[in-house]
Amino acid sequence: MTMPGRSPLSGFSPGRRSLLLGGIGGVSTAALVLGHGGSAAAGQATGSAARSAAQIDFDFDTDNFIRDFTSFDVGDPDGDQVTGFVAPMDVTHQMRINNMVYLAWFDALAPYHPTALGVHTRFERRPSSESATNRNMNIAIVYATFTVIKGLLPERVAVYREILTLLGLDPDDESEDRTSPIGIGNVAGKGLLAAGERDGMNSLGDEGRRYNGRPFEDYTGYEPVNSAFELRNPSRWQPQLTTHNRRHGESLGDKGVFTVQQFLTPQLRVGRAYTFDDPARFGLAPPRHSDHTRPREYKRSVDEILEASAALTDEQKMIAEFVHNKLLGVGPPAYAAAHAHELDLHGWTQLWVSYSMASWDAMVATWHYKALYDAVRPFSAVRHVYGDSKVTAWGGPGKGTVDDIPADQWVGYLNVEDHPEYPSSSAVVFAAEAQATRRFFDDDVLDLTLTFPAGSGVVEPGVTPAGDLELRWDTWTDFVQDCADSRLWAGAHFSKTNQTSIPFGEQFGDLAYEYVQRHVRGDVED
Repeated sequence: MTMPGRSPLSGFSPGRRSLLLGGIGGVSTAALVLGHGGSAAAGQATGSAARSAAQIDFDFDTDNFIRDFTSFDVGDPDGDQVTGFVAPMDVTHQMRINNMVYLAWFDALAPYHPTALGVHTRFERRPSSESATNRNMNIAIVYATFTVIKGLLPERVAVYREILTLLGLDPDDESEDRTSPIGIGNVAGKGLLAAGERDGMNSLGDEGRRYNGRPFEDYTGYEPVNSAFELRNPSRWQPQLTTHNRRHGESLGDKGVFTVQQFLTPQLRVGRAYTFDDPARFGLAPPRHSDHTRPREYKRSVDEILEASAALTDEQKMIAEFVHNKLLGVGPPAYAAAHAHELDLHGWTQLWVSYSMASWDAMVATWHYKALYDAVRPFSAVRHVYGDSKVTAWGGPGKGTVDDIPADQWVGYLNVEDHPEYPSSSAVVFAAEAQATRRFFDDDVLDLTLTFPAGSGVVEPGVTPAGDLELRWDTWTDFVQDCADSRLWAGAHFSKTNQTSIPFGEQFGDLAYEYVQRHVRGDVED
């Protein structure tokens, strides 16, 4: 590859590149895919601070694209370039996109490793001289990322074209030369796109249709037992009747328009996992605690939800917001753990693909059981138990705890996701990510600190938290427990669901770590 002598920007040389752009909003490496924020404050900030120009210095020879590159979005500084097409809580889409990008990284770097073999695409081993510095590997990763993004997220292609241009790379170079880093990156990315076309998610929208395809539409025949207007079976999921606003914040929906939830991608239950064939093998027990034919346990679950709602603290609210927004919550914890250890570019790639594969496979199994048990969400159970009787709970944004809210008007602190309650996908994903990372480093070290400026909450802006708040987790164990508990604080999941979901999720961390390590060793069949 021929590198240009100068970039279009003054002071921009091919040796050490400075990227100067406005409209920047996030600070984590993996965020390049969907805009993860490196901290809660950075990820949720608005106004001039979030829009101020930022500088990214990147040296292809010595830096590490995964570790060092900063995420950003280019465009309307008041718009949201990410959540315009993927809602913060839409975990299935996020896990799919992340896993495909990170696998493309792994496949692109495998030929530069002494023993590794790609998962979807295999290349001839490159001479060791080509990996004496990070240059070729960084370039391969950049092009692998861009290729996957072109196939999955056309909404972000303009952003990535500008990134490549300002890095001195040609966004129109579609070489498939399997001996060059650009060609290796392009081919690795295309390998993931080809695999994704038939991964069970119906991304082409042609399952069961010949005309007018609908990407990601269900083709498995799922139908809810309950309607938004009638709870026929109090143990089963009830789609929620909501305002036309799935995201917290102002001016993000059509006024006066109400919608009924649809199960988000129920076809993921038959999706293709990497580490198992049949999710039924995991034998997750049914949720007895939300079975209305066991009225004492059912009511206890409801009362735990209301007690948590009434006792919400600023700390709990901010943790709940962080976990709820998967664009923030998934990625930065592993990023923090990686920074607590010494890793080269191969190590960062192997870690990233281990945790993303753990999350993806965990989602396939989780969706199997969500569809199987079709469990009721707390908002429906609260209404079933207490009807229009007055209860004590959080009364809504800025109202604090009240003692006279009719049960049928109660809602949790956060919006409820568009799928059944059991198991908790959030708790499962964080447990899977944690276990994959523990296995990778052989320790429980996390070293994650989040800062929340006063009034930075998205549910109660200007109110919560009352003062600047800093939270720290030294270990994955503590972090995962708080993540699970936060789903109770959010009003989205029952306590027993959260606790059951942690060990369920951990097994996918083990499976993914072992799968990736076999590919690192080259101990796989061709």
